[in-house]
Amino acid sequence: MSQLRRTMLYVPGNNAGMIRDAGIYSADCIMFDLEDSVAPSEKDGARFLVYEALTCLEYPGKELLVRVNALGSEYGPEDLEAIVRTGKAVIRLPKTESAQDVLDCEREIARIEKSAGLAPGSTKMMAAVETAAGVLSAREIAAASKRLVGIAIGAEDYVTDLKTSRSPEGIELYFGRSMVLLAARAAGIDALDTVFSDVNDEEGFRREVAYIKQLGFDGKSVINPRQIQPVHDIFTPTQEEIQRSIAVIEALEDAKSKGMGVASLNGKMVDKPIEDRARRVLSFARAVGALGREE
Repeated sequence: MSQLRRTMLYVPGNNAGMIRDAGIYSADCIMFDLEDSVAPSEKDGARFLVYEALTCLEYPGKELLVRVNALGSEYGPEDLEAIVRTGKAVIRLPKTESAQDVLDCEREIARIEKSAGLAPGSTKMMAAVETAAGVLSAREIAAASKRLVGIAIGAEDYVTDLKTSRSPEGIELYFGRSMVLLAARAAGIDALDTVFSDVNDEEGFRREVAYIKQLGFDGKSVINPRQIQPVHDIFTPTQEEIQRSIAVIEALEDAKSKGMGVASLNGKMVDKPIEDRARRVLSFARAVGALGREE
């Protein structure tokens, strides 16, 4: 199975303590932020801290990302120069609104890779759409570069652009989430959901995680270590799902051994979509350690 991205822990780039300790938590991915969480007066210091962390510290088993400032800002070019040269992190593009935004960033990354002696194409990217324009361009954004490993939705800027606000039900995000998810699936990359900002509302958080999992998202951004385990719990296939998937595969193998082209289980035909879902469940369960040896 490819890289797990169930949880992506935000870490402010100007917080040395959080940068140092980020690796002790069980998040699949760590995203060091140089953009919204860092004041203009601290941008240079944050960039230096994150660069030093990437070059001097180890985060075993974690996918590392850095949310840089927009390429068109006064900070973006320096962010790219520093972070790409480490060869350690996926570049997360903020407020992506078009495929051209991706291509412009890719061009700069390629230049820096060449200058630093890094393998061409070794630096991956993740795009975040956070405006109405970005959501409407999600398909083109997701397909813009082979460097892209995922596309994410950022809710706060998006709902502000819609001239509304976030609700507990998340109805205002349904279209944006669906566009991002469909774009990711069409491009064969991961879809990441936005943060849930009320860390004290665990019930609401769990409800939202279950909802975005049902939609089909691969994972969720989190802003507090307390949010990591609930996401992992919800995304882990249940034993009932695992056993049902095993039964599907066994039925297919039994039919194949008998020279039959069609399998059935509990009186229902097992077709290709059911097989694909079963194999995906088992692959995911294996990746997260939810399968026993006998399975």
